[in-house]
Amino acid sequence: MDLLELWGGPEPTVNRIGDRFQDQLVLSGHQDRDDDLDRMAALGLAAVRYPVLWERISPEDPDQHDWAWTDKRLHRLRELGIRPIAGLCHHGSGPRYTDMLADSFAPGLAKHARAVAERYPWITEWTPVNEPVTTARFSALYGHWYPHTHDEGAFWLTLLNQIDAVRLSMAAIREVIPYAKLIQTDDLGRTYATSAVREQAAFDNARRWMSWDLLCGRVTPQHDLWKRLCRHGLEDRLHAIADAPCPPDIIGVNHYLTSDRFLDHRVQRYPAHTRGGNGKQVFADTEAIRVLTPPPPGFIGVLRETWERYGIPIAITEAHNGCTREEQMRWMADAWDAAHQLRAEGVDLRAVTSWALFGSCGWNTLLTAPGVYEPGAWDVSSGTPRETAMVPLLKGLPGDAPKHPVMAGQGWWRRNIRIEHPITPRPAPLRDYLPSPKWADLGNSPPVLIAGATGTLGQAFARYAAHRDIVHVLTSRAELDLADPASIDAALDRYKPWAVINAAGWVRVDDAEDEAGACMAANADGAVRLAQACAARGIPTVSFSSDLVFDGTTGRPYVESDTPAPLGVYGQSKAQAEAQIAALPGKHLMIRTAAFFSPHDAHNFAVHVVNTLSRGERLAAAADAVVTPTYVPHLCNTALDLLIDGAEGIWHLSNGEPLSWADFASRVAQATGLDPSLIDAVPGDTLGWKAKRPANAALASERGTLMPSFTRALESFAQKIAQSRTVEHRTAA
Repeated sequence: MDLLELWGGPEPTVNRIGDRFQDQLVLSGHQDRDDDLDRMAALGLAAVRYPVLWERISPEDPDQHDWAWTDKRLHRLRELGIRPIAGLCHHGSGPRYTDMLADSFAPGLAKHARAVAERYPWITEWTPVNEPVTTARFSALYGHWYPHTHDEGAFWLTLLNQIDAVRLSMAAIREVIPYAKLIQTDDLGRTYATSAVREQAAFDNARRWMSWDLLCGRVTPQHDLWKRLCRHGLEDRLHAIADAPCPPDIIGVNHYLTSDRFLDHRVQRYPAHTRGGNGKQVFADTEAIRVLTPPPPGFIGVLRETWERYGIPIAITEAHNGCTREEQMRWMADAWDAAHQLRAEGVDLRAVTSWALFGSCGWNTLLTAPGVYEPGAWDVSSGTPRETAMVPLLKGLPGDAPKHPVMAGQGWWRRNIRIEHPITPRPAPLRDYLPSPKWADLGNSPPVLIAGATGTLGQAFARYAAHRDIVHVLTSRAELDLADPASIDAALDRYKPWAVINAAGWVRVDDAEDEAGACMAANADGAVRLAQACAARGIPTVSFSSDLVFDGTTGRPYVESDTPAPLGVYGQSKAQAEAQIAALPGKHLMIRTAAFFSPHDAHNFAVHVVNTLSRGERLAAAADAVVTPTYVPHLCNTALDLLIDGAEGIWHLSNGEPLSWADFASRVAQATGLDPSLIDAVPGDTLGWKAKRPANAALASERGTLMPSFTRALESFAQKIAQSRTVEHRTAA
């Protein structure tokens, strides 16, 4: 058997919402970056799923083609020795002059396919339609995408039109390229259910195979769903497909952590957004990984089922996890490991595909509205691709390259934190109940050392490192004293960390005016001393600075390249640390941030607002000092991602919305259901501040917008506060 190949692909969806088309290649910037192909080549990819989409080539007239962009890109891939797998329709309904319910869809795509084959006769691998079942569900059954129907008959017609589009397209392609191969993709998971909903689960589990069953000519009168489709008047269509099948040369399995589902008639156990039904029954539909014990078998399960069902070569054609960086890496490693395990069992598994190499936009809204950007192997949130830790992982997969220390942890889907609803046991062999082996045996993985055990930030970093199963050590001053070089050396030599996060330091801004020496010793001298010791050992560091390094006179948010001009001692201490640490050798990440708030710390402004207003008391807040509030959980997770990625230099991290302290207080009040009229917007100099504050110290970034919005941060804060109040009331009762 040949070596397992590594494939890749940019997220290329062009789909239609009403009269609006949206193009992921434009949203990710890949449309305008020719050098992305060289980035792909550097990963060692054997093949790339690459778009030659109908909607992009012939958007207005089927006889008019714009090949300029595709010519340049495909020929460059050929020069780089990367095989393109040509995708012709990716979650799309075709150009404006057709749609998936129209008789013109299948012959129209076939006409496009012939034109592509004639222009690029050297392309040997093709995916005319990506994920037919999934696209039909989202477009015709759930109504998310065009043509926005909510009808089972429309779903089946949409599916058959896509299958005919594949068959006719491959016939047209093979008239030009007789040896062309079909790589047919679809999302594949399994539906589990309580016994009361077993019929719906059985239907779902039959429907999931329909793309491949139809193409393989298996949907005949003996098929489980034959009669159901015939009731929709599709019998003649089914006979025509079965009489002229077009079996895939490779079955492309796309599997996500959301692919396996669990249906439960006990809807009271689940939040409202999970509840739905089939017209006969009401049930909750949630991710199986969040309920079942033991968890679903993941890649191993769906790939083994696929091989046993078809005996056709398989590729994992999408592997991606929109999560924190180490979880992205662990999921990709799981896919690679599963492929090797199955190959050892005799499964003909050809490749694993790292998907959405340059990220994706809006999949959290199913592309129906602007949404969150998820990084891929590169983060393009700044407009310029920045390598994440996925890049060295992918480069090292085919061999025995050293693994990043965070790979010693288990993915969240293998830990207890995966459970979000009451547990439901899953019948399974005993081996499934045993702890899952780690992907790689890394021995005693070195920790990340976090300095500042008594501080809000240090404790928060330890909390989120533990949540992410990142080995860490949280040190107090007794273990690591920034004022004592010998103490620093002893701690670094004892723990031998792979990175150090300095979350210690002086935080009392007003007191610094009277105790300048102590503030400078902690925030500047001590921080630099720790960074110097790390630099001598080649250990990357993370340090924290503040918006108070600026004087607030620019009239716009500050970016990383702006020159500090602090107004007070605290800001001076941070500016001095920035300058001296930047001059050290090695990798040093300096994060400027502002106005922390967190539900887990009693000593922050947002919690003070909640506590004060909850007592019915008035609260005075500055109306003339603008900041960008920063939610500590988001800050910690983003900083850990940057550290894992090997980022260095200055980064501005906040939740991105400039607000006066008074406006911040009002937004907190509104989010937590308290009375904002109790807030008095006052001049800052009436609040007893000793240290002068900048009028507008808002932070923005020229390096990338990595943090979620302030609105999302405030929603999370309010939810956590509500939960803590509920616990307090129950305890009091």
